[in-house]
Amino acid sequence: MIDFKEVDRQIESTLNSSLSELGRLCAQPSIAAQGVGLTECAGLVAEMLARRAFSVQILPTAGSPVVFAVRKGRRDRTLLFYNHYDVQPPEPLELWITPPFQPDIREGKMFARGVSDDKGHLECRLAALDALLAVEGELPCNVKFLVEGEEEIGSIHLPEFVAGNAGMLSAEACIWEFGGVDHTGVPIQYAGLRGICYVELNVTTGSLDAHSGLGGSIFPNAAWRLTWALASLKGPDERILLPGFYDRIQAPSDRDLELLAGLPDVAEDYRKTYGLTGFIKGLSDELDLKREEIFSPTCTICGLTAGYQGAGSKTVLPATASAKVDFRLIPDQRPEEVLTQLRAHLDRNGFTDVQITLLGAEPPGRTDPDDPFLRMVADTAQEVYGVPQLIAPMSGGSGPNHAFIQELGVPIATAGISYPGARVHAPNENIVLDNFVAGVRHTARIVNGFAEG
Repeated sequence: MIDFKEVDRQIESTLNSSLSELGRLCAQPSIAAQGVGLTECAGLVAEMLARRAFSVQILPTAGSPVVFAVRKGRRDRTLLFYNHYDVQPPEPLELWITPPFQPDIREGKMFARGVSDDKGHLECRLAALDALLAVEGELPCNVKFLVEGEEEIGSIHLPEFVAGNAGMLSAEACIWEFGGVDHTGVPIQYAGLRGICYVELNVTTGSLDAHSGLGGSIFPNAAWRLTWALASLKGPDERILLPGFYDRIQAPSDRDLELLAGLPDVAEDYRKTYGLTGFIKGLSDELDLKREEIFSPTCTICGLTAGYQGAGSKTVLPATASAKVDFRLIPDQRPEEVLTQLRAHLDRNGFTDVQITLLGAEPPGRTDPDDPFLRMVADTAQEVYGVPQLIAPMSGGSGPNHAFIQELGVPIATAGISYPGARVHAPNENIVLDNFVAGVRHTARIVNGFAEG
């Protein structure tokens, strides 16, 4: 039986070296959207795993390479860790207190792009394995890592990779790339992810911008064309107007609603954190808000570009305009069908000139929240956090979990180091050092609990 007091002492005594390694990893830019530093970061991840006596391969895809690693353990059960080494673009740079790729520790936190999403979670898992190895001399079970470099752009090539390498990736269970605590410090586990269909819409009405006084009365305006097209996608009641968009939707089960009711109320925290005065659709009831947050699909304008956007004025009529739009999908919607529905809707409403470019697509995926593996992960949190994880039936975010569920047949649980103030995808991304230690301690117990299961 593992002495977890000794494991915890080992985690505390090696914290500085773990943070130092995490700092080196975060200092390596790996921006998927810009194609920056991905090969170099994959090599660094491979080195980190090889130092721990994992058998490591850097495997090509049609995009960024995948790092795969495996190490044998005492019991012939295999736990798969999924992580990603790519990060979001750091812009706007002027809002960072310290440079995004110069990790900085201050006020009990570490700040850097990717420190929470997702490099800190990878280091958390490695630190947990380090502690188990230091105390036991071997891992309790077989451990595999799959670390990709395209998660932040929709894991474009990962489903094909997983399908083509199912034997190599075979495992009995999987720990997903994220996890952490809510605004009250209670650990939360997510039993599924929404899907996504992410597109860019482009309109071109001329070969170059025109003087607005010359063309304003007689030239077509790309910005107006795009604005009208976007306005056609969703009504003032927030209902998405694509034909057949809601046809596949599955209503949450009674068990889903029971799990939602057991989660803390987030309304006031959202109001405070994001400076909100209220929520759309007039939502105010606690359970209605929780249900709407994850069991309603979305159509979100993520960005708009047209004409002059610098300081002061420039009287210009834009010849081109673009928008980035994501649709978050719930079971059993499919991104390829949404793409077809979008094209049909635009054409039917007279916007045949609006071009669609698919930037990312993932179907939703869920694990049974009462699966024994998820329950074990939840229960092992008790010793670390004082309470077991609460299980949410699904997360509002997206990821390639559907490929793992479909191709590998594994239950997928979440556990990690994040918290609501982590500022993932935003300037001054950070982790709380105490949360990092707690996540490492929990991960060590998960690995052991899985081995004993």
